[in-house]
Amino acid sequence: MKLEKSKNIYISMILNIIIAIFTLFATIAMFTGWDFMNVHQTILESTKLGMLKFFTVQSNLLIGIASTIFVVEELKIIKNKKDNISKRLLILKLLSTTAVGLTFFVVFTYLGPISKGGILSMLFNSNLFFHLIIPILSIVCFIFFEKNNQISFKETFWGIAPTALYEIFYLSNVLIHAENGKVSPIYDWYWFVQNGVWTAIIVAPMMIVISYIISLVLWKLNKNELLL
Repeated sequence: MKLEKSKNIYISMILNIIIAIFTLFATIAMFTGWDFMNVHQTILESTKLGMLKFFTVQSNLLIGIASTIFVVEELKIIKNKKDNISKRLLILKLLSTTAVGLTFFVVFTYLGPISKGGILSMLFNSNLFFHLIIPILSIVCFIFFEKNNQISFKETFWGIAPTALYEIFYLSNVLIHAENGKVSPIYDWYWFVQNGVWTAIIVAPMMIVISYIISLVLWKLNKNELLL
């Protein structure tokens, strides 16, 4: 990506710094079990290394890492130490933004509506950042301030990588703990197969398709010169 020293690179760098800081804060808060909003909510939360079982946490850590690397590279461009952002880093930013985009989509269209406390219950403590703030900032940053023409159409398929890898982990865990075609919510924490393990043959491909659609839309909007 050939980034000129326009306002875009500075805005991108600021947003990436904010994303990295918010990711670090939310990660530490969840790891330690800090109830900084004093709401005593534990929906889709865990402490210590147990929190890594959630795609929410994994996707946000991924965008946090990508944003941190982006800041380092943008500083090099500003200081005339390099001319552009590498294609590999741009693809990493696309797939990590896709991952948090999927997190946002699933929370607001599926998990929030079916949870006892509704969507609001998904926005307490660290999840306020993981489910809402970080995904929105990441999408805005990628679409408006990190425009490039280096990512090709075929490379948009990288957007499904985080989802596909997580599905291997999640479905393996589900199958291991299945009894008579049923799985306890303890092991099916996203409630994807509560109607029976067989529903995995519907859910798994659907998540892949949704991930790819998100990736494709992000790619198209990123290339749209009418958007800033």
